[in-house]
Amino acid sequence: MAMPGPAFSGAKPEWLKVRLPGGAEFFELKQLMRAQGLHTVCEDAHCPNVGECWGNRTATFMILGNICTRACGFCAVHSGRPTELDLAEPRRVARVTKTLGLEHVVVTSVARDDLADGGALVFAQTIAEIRRLCPQTAVEVLTPDFAGNWQALALVVEAAPDILNHNLETVERLSDRVRSRAKYRRSLEFLARAKDLSPTLLTKSGIMLGLGEERSEILATLADMRTAKIDIVTIGQYLRPSLRHLPLVRYVTPEEFLEIKEAALGLGFGHVEAGPLVRSSYHAHAQVPARG
Repeated sequence: MAMPGPAFSGAKPEWLKVRLPGGAEFFELKQLMRAQGLHTVCEDAHCPNVGECWGNRTATFMILGNICTRACGFCAVHSGRPTELDLAEPRRVARVTKTLGLEHVVVTSVARDDLADGGALVFAQTIAEIRRLCPQTAVEVLTPDFAGNWQALALVVEAAPDILNHNLETVERLSDRVRSRAKYRRSLEFLARAKDLSPTLLTKSGIMLGLGEERSEILATLADMRTAKIDIVTIGQYLRPSLRHLPLVRYVTPEEFLEIKEAALGLGFGHVEAGPLVRSSYHAHAQVPARG
């Protein structure tokens, strides 16, 4: 795989230090997930905010197993041939959501290119089960692109999530290197079609910085998102999960993130989360009213 730029060998800056996971709430939630046979992207993707979010009794469920059919250069989730399709999973996700009393739940998944619909039916069933058991809970889904299967997208949109998220991950120039099998323009079309199918649906996307992108490319990506009528954007720092993943080119300062956030707000996004530790689900509960 061609690399986006030279590796950065400097020490991790102070602003990226986070508290280690721990506390009664963290271990209670971990035990509950294990007991129900559920996965969370918080653990599988090595999210730096797992201690904060789990301590606050919030989590992002990862459905459709924990083995991804793609091998993106930035992602810590295991890739390979999936071995499970658990049709009872939606009900268990809803039960845990009810047990935790979540006001906002995020449901994501590995990519399942082995399935004709990419797992869209299980997404739709999960939304329906949460609605049935927890009618007051806001539901956000973070989906793969379903390999451009627009009928699969329609199935998820018809299930009426409050937010539909699909990440571009990076700027167009770096997209083919960073994302396995995904296409920058197809992702934009995915989000634009979702908005066309349901104009009141909040759509969301995110990118990582530090992979070698230029400021002008970041701004161009944000402009592309607004053209696709995306309401919410998240902008965070790429953190290399291991030496086999794409190299880090640089750490972006909090001041730079603030400047980019102001530029994004100026483009008309309803809500912008930007900062070194921001991830797709960070402060997701605060984003439901946001509409650009």
